[in-house]
Amino acid sequence: MNVIRGWFARIFSDPQAVILALLLVIGFLVILTMGQLLTPVLAALVLAYLLDGVAFALQQRGVPRIVAVSTVFLLFIVFLAFALLALLPRLSYQLTQLVNQLPSIVGKGQEVIMRLPSRYPDLISQAQVQDIINAIRVELAGLGQRVVSMSVASVVGVITLLVYLILVPVLVFFFLKDKHRIIDWASNYLPRERSLSASVWHEVNGQIANYVRGKIWEILIVGTVSYITFLFMGLQYAVLLATLVGLSVVIPYIGAAAVTLPIAAIGFFQWGWSPEFWYILVAYGVIQALDGNVLVPLLFSEVVNLHPVAIIIAVLVFGGLWGFWGVFFAIPLATLVKAVLRVWPRPGQASSPPAVD
Repeated sequence: MNVIRGWFARIFSDPQAVILALLLVIGFLVILTMGQLLTPVLAALVLAYLLDGVAFALQQRGVPRIVAVSTVFLLFIVFLAFALLALLPRLSYQLTQLVNQLPSIVGKGQEVIMRLPSRYPDLISQAQVQDIINAIRVELAGLGQRVVSMSVASVVGVITLLVYLILVPVLVFFFLKDKHRIIDWASNYLPRERSLSASVWHEVNGQIANYVRGKIWEILIVGTVSYITFLFMGLQYAVLLATLVGLSVVIPYIGAAAVTLPIAAIGFFQWGWSPEFWYILVAYGVIQALDGNVLVPLLFSEVVNLHPVAIIIAVLVFGGLWGFWGVFFAIPLATLVKAVLRVWPRPGQASSPPAVD
């Protein structure tokens, strides 16, 4: 017990460290307990981070803040209207088509699986094939039940969506317009002696801003390039698959691997083992390679580098805690942990935090 007491006293001997720990714990508890309620606020913050960079660029060219904010917000509303009136109906139509053709896709897959024992008798038996087919049928039955459940809850979902469509743009506008007032108001309720916390905040705030803007642009660029590629090669459900590819970049490493399966399944259903099937897989591989080796270094050059193992662990931990937003902010949250560990006072170290650039 004395060992634990001594360790605790050594770690929290600095008042600045205690303040930082309290702020982190309070923030963690707020998100953990009220994360679902704060979903519109989180969505608005992400969009405000993205749009604030454009507004700031206009300000640097001599445009007044209110004019820059109004212009950027108007462009955001136009883009939102395009997404709702043009993109969303197309996605819904292709998703309905895919659900209707799902039995045919599964049937063609079963035919391929049934031929495996005759081609590779030493590797797979007829009983193993039957087990695989039974497992597929069970999964399809569960999928049907989930679709029915989603349709029952669709009324609530539509109402929630309508509320978000009104609430999120309003929050985005005021986050942009009153950015400094909101920050000053929040600062009045924080302890005055918070230099250590301020050091972490300045570092992480810059990282989050760069990450959010870069990630949104990555989603748009990868999704658009994928759509053009799929459309040019004649792949069915190009809008739906391109949207999945664009959203897959939110989950580093795992997302790209997960989206390969639906692209391969639809490509095989459309072309079989033809050259076109392999061409589409090669094209998708080229898109992922360019994204990882060209686009990501350009967009995230200012983001702190993290080891791939740290990124995967962050995705698993924060995604398990906060769902989509935990996955989206996994890298910034990992950066926060890294920044806290870097500036945390150690025995024999001066308590003053590193200078903030």
